[in-house]
Amino acid sequence: MHDILQEIIAHKEKEVAEVYAKKISLREALLNSETGIIAEFKRRSPSKGWIKEDGRADVIPLSYQQNGAAALSILTDTHFFGGSDDFIRTARRSGVTIPVLYKNFVIDEAQLYAASLCGASAVLLIAACLTKARCKELIGKAHDLGLEVLLEMHAEHELEYAELEPDLCGINNRNLGSFVTDVENSFRLAERLPKDTVKVSESGISNPDTVNALRAAGFRGFLIGENFMKTPDPGLALQEFIRKLK
Repeated sequence: MHDILQEIIAHKEKEVAEVYAKKISLREALLNSETGIIAEFKRRSPSKGWIKEDGRADVIPLSYQQNGAAALSILTDTHFFGGSDDFIRTARRSGVTIPVLYKNFVIDEAQLYAASLCGASAVLLIAACLTKARCKELIGKAHDLGLEVLLEMHAEHELEYAELEPDLCGINNRNLGSFVTDVENSFRLAERLPKDTVKVSESGISNPDTVNALRAAGFRGFLIGENFMKTPDPGLALQEFIRKLK
């Protein structure tokens, strides 16, 4: 007699395998990329309001991929950034295959499950939001779910979080309290990070010369969003930015 339960379980095993197969390495993508650009889909910001209220998750992320992005960052916070977990699902359905960073203020394991289920490859953890012990717990859980971790630090006293050995270490050039941005923050803190870590500079990058200087300082990833999203065609803006890098 046909066992429908066994058929269901077999299909579920296939679905779960497909979820894990989508976890393309952000770390490896940046190490193997000539540009290292993580292009961000960011429709809104608390400091500037709507940047592109009509920005479509089935258009812009795929355009970023087609125009040379090494990876994507997609804002999923709804209240402050106008984002959604569905934006990652939509981007994946549109044809996005490169790594996607789940960009949110992650404070609980439930958000890690959400990131995994919507098709993200990595999650952002922010040192300023978490105790060191809590951050360690979340890194462990993320890894259990097949997610990489980009650990973001902004100030010198947060650099001790790098001891937790995240997959990537990010330096945010934007103060999350005042939202003042200073790219020099990356240069100041870079040499204090472990030499073998994959370093990512985040926020306030608008000039190709800045990317070249940051790469010379040891950075392999460059998270850029607003600079592209404020243009009529973010994908073409990325293409032009990359052209000026070469």
